[in-house]
Amino acid sequence: MAPLSKLILAWALISLATGVTAADGDPERGEQLAAQGDGSGAPCLACHGADGSGNNAAGFPRLAGLDSAYLAKQMLDYNAGARVSPIMQPNINNFDEQQIRDLAAYYATMSVPQATAPAPVNEDVLAQGEKLANQGDWDNYIPPCSSCHGPGNRGVGESFPAIAGQHPNYIRSQIDAWRNNLRNNDPNQLMTAVAERLTGEQIDAVAAYLGSQSATAE
Repeated sequence: MAPLSKLILAWALISLATGVTAADGDPERGEQLAAQGDGSGAPCLACHGADGSGNNAAGFPRLAGLDSAYLAKQMLDYNAGARVSPIMQPNINNFDEQQIRDLAAYYATMSVPQATAPAPVNEDVLAQGEKLANQGDWDNYIPPCSSCHGPGNRGVGESFPAIAGQHPNYIRSQIDAWRNNLRNNDPNQLMTAVAERLTGEQIDAVAAYLGSQSATAE
């Protein structure tokens, strides 16, 4: 087994075994915080929607139904400077850790909204994306997304978020960020190692495929 695949397997097993979760958050308090914001920036629902569905055209991710520990880690990373976004940081930098965990609990307990019909995508592009997501491209040392993100790419714990049903524009932007060393807050830079091996065509294909998938088990 190649070194990269061994590392990915180890992290996936650790996440599955530990069942990492965020410290207790209060979803009701999180709902209030999402509506009012941090006192200086825009409220969460201004970008992510009242139902947490996000916005593909603007590149705002769906938050509803994502793992609470993952959401909390990302917000804490923004506030610590470990993850950078000129949009996110000014809007959450006045939240303390407990408020962040309350927000994470709120979004994690939200029902996943019914997805809008994705824009038509060429079947060959979707087939390429499906292969990358579920089988990888081992000739070029690219593991399948599901080796970390779990069955159906619906997430595994704090480190590997659900990406099935996530907005394609957001997926594309984040892979590009890892590829260009603009994001590196993942375990042992696993995503960087994968993203730098992907071509632009492959990124478009896997983003389109994942965006076309159901975010919930059927």
